[in-house]
Amino acid sequence: MPMDGEDIQQRIEQAFPDAKVVMVDLAGDGDHWAARVTSEAFRGKSRIAQHKLVYAAIGEQMGGDLHALALQTFIPAD
Repeated sequence: MPMDGEDIQQRIEQAFPDAKVVMVDLAGDGDHWAARVTSEAFRGKSRIAQHKLVYAAIGEQMGGDLHALALQTFIPAD
């Protein structure tokens, strides 16, 4: 069963309380998502480290129930 976009968003927001998250269902099938995540927690971290933090927040469903996630991470503008 595909992972719901609202569930993905909630998991990210729980891990990063300051996060602004925008979810887009890329294929309309609930299985291919894009997420734009903005959080201060990413400051000073490489893009790879930022993405690993988000994947960890999603948990073991990443690669299972959640087949694909096009991820963009941002640091808030000062």
